[in-house]
Amino acid sequence: MANALVLQRPRDDRMIAGVCAAIGRRLGVDPRWVRVAAVASMLLPGPQVLLYLIAWVLIPSE
Repeated sequence: MANALVLQRPRDDRMIAGVCAAIGRRLGVDPRWVRVAAVASMLLPGPQVLLYLIAWVLIPSE
C-alpha cells in the first residue's frame, strides 16, 4: 500500500513514458482514464505537452 502513495513511473504499464500510469496509480484511478483525460486536454490550447515532458523528466522511474 505504501508503494501506491509514491509517485513513480512504472516499468510495466507504460504507453509512452509512464506519466499517466504514475498519476493514475497515485490517485487510485485506472490509468486508462488518466490517458483519456490527457489526450482530451491536448485538444485544448495550453502547455499540456510541455507539462507532460516536464513530468517525464521529474517523476522518477521504478
